[in-house]
Amino acid sequence: MSEPVVLGIESTCDETAAGVVCGGELLSSVVASSMEMHARYGGVIPEIASRAHAEAFVPVVSKALQEAGMELSGVDAVAVSAGPGLAGCLAVGVSGAKALAYAIGKPLYGVNHVIGHIAVTQLQFGAFPENALALIVSGGHTSLLRVRDVATAVDVIGTTLDDAAGECFDKIARLLGFPYPGGPIVDQHAQKGDPKALRVPKALTTGRSAREHPYDFSFSGVKTAVARWIEQRRMKGLDVPIDDVCAALADSVADVLSEKAMAACRQFGSPALIVGGGFSANSQLCAALAKKGKRDGVEVRVPRASLCTDNGAMIAMLGSNLVQSGVEPSGLDFSIDPSMPMNRIVMR
Repeated sequence: MSEPVVLGIESTCDETAAGVVCGGELLSSVVASSMEMHARYGGVIPEIASRAHAEAFVPVVSKALQEAGMELSGVDAVAVSAGPGLAGCLAVGVSGAKALAYAIGKPLYGVNHVIGHIAVTQLQFGAFPENALALIVSGGHTSLLRVRDVATAVDVIGTTLDDAAGECFDKIARLLGFPYPGGPIVDQHAQKGDPKALRVPKALTTGRSAREHPYDFSFSGVKTAVARWIEQRRMKGLDVPIDDVCAALADSVADVLSEKAMAACRQFGSPALIVGGGFSANSQLCAALAKKGKRDGVEVRVPRASLCTDNGAMIAMLGSNLVQSGVEPSGLDFSIDPSMPMNRIVMR
């Protein structure tokens, strides 16, 4: 069987994206973001995002095909994010993908957006080593997954019990007066601050909670502790050392994420850690993972920035894995699943 050409479509939040992959080779990746439309509100407004997807869908898919140097008829399969994500946004992408697949008579796969963040690393690093682990970190997800086969067998071993890492950053950024999205700005300030300037808790890392939740995460307490520290300083009329606040927050979150990920790699005998999601571009997290990976003999694979954030290439790459593994397509009657579980790879 020759390597399949797969068109991937992503519309889970505020990016409308399409990408084309042939086997494991990236042919094109086009992303249209509606982020600027949401900035004035301090977060994503689902109705605005859905409208933006509807307007951008055809231009983005057309450009992706053009950059790949092919017509829609040359595609062997279509893959689309079916969840998790915002319902209205998912509906736009899935409806469009169904129309395209029906028009050309090719198989359609409704896939898990989060698993796409794992698959995309293949475009940069090649095939997965056996028994790899994956750390997914973004504005809405923080999960540790065991990847026995990215097309057929992904198991959840840890997840966030409340706020995700990116969500925690965004909330503190808002309190500090940073524009949306605040995560990258926190990262910039953190590089200039003192991570020991204030004490930030590290939930689920000691005592009974650590034993009961060895690979789970909790960042709500981190957010609350930092927010109260800032408010107390302001109530006393003291300046808030922004660089130090950001550095302490980033250091705490990066330490927890990296230590739990490495502990999981040791327990499961995993030689490699796959990192994905928009927050994986955070400089403190990357540094912590690189340092501890070297310490523990674990290869850490963090994709380049263009592959970290939501994109169509990751959906196309996951679709390519499904086609090559002989997984049955979803058909044209599957539903979106805004709360799609991490261990469901493709919709039926």
